[in-house]
Amino acid sequence: MARTNRATRLLHMAFYLVTIVLLITGWWLATGHDGRPSLLARAAGETDIALHRQVGWGLAALAAVAVTAGFRGARTFVRETLRADRGDGRWLWRWPKAVVTGRFPRHRGHFDPGQRLANLAFVATLGTLVGTGIALTSLHGGPTFVWLVRVHRWSTVVLTVLVIAHVLVASGILPGYRGAWRAMHWGGRVPAATADRLWPAEAHADDPRPEVEGEGEGSQPHDQGGDVLGVD
Repeated sequence: MARTNRATRLLHMAFYLVTIVLLITGWWLATGHDGRPSLLARAAGETDIALHRQVGWGLAALAAVAVTAGFRGARTFVRETLRADRGDGRWLWRWPKAVVTGRFPRHRGHFDPGQRLANLAFVATLGTLVGTGIALTSLHGGPTFVWLVRVHRWSTVVLTVLVIAHVLVASGILPGYRGAWRAMHWGGRVPAATADRLWPAEAHADDPRPEVEGEGEGSQPHDQGGDVLGVD
């Protein structure tokens, strides 16, 4: 099954790379290494402060491109992230056990309830970082500057936790998310078993039978590590 298109994968990669550079340089500066260039700064021929600022502007530009040039995708992202369906609470309640067993309750839509919450957290955190970062470039001291620095640093802490959690889930280390990494790699195609386990509404989009909430819950009849659905 084709989970993501090429444009989505490239955008995800761009955000990932920019965010990693910002986190590395940001933590390097926050831990008192200002004046001692990191490996990234040396490779770029810049100070960490300059590199952090330049890449921060790059993140702002990337977000602007995603919203404008990728308007249709952004609109779908917003719609699917803000959706709320009956059974979402039950899905979240059973999530801790499901990450080990792989027996996720059924859900509707492109994102599961956990992904929707993660999307909101990422957008809010990255938006805060970009907003405070831009504001900090125009200020040079004072109480507002101090307050913005604190918000920027705490947002960095939150983003770090989110990135670690995202990598843990997306890498497939957790048994329930085995194979999930394929959604953003190797053509964005995932095995039928993985799609049925993680994104059942899309896996059975062509099934003429009406969806019954909880149908198939806990049973993964196709989970044999199997074939890839040939959807272009």
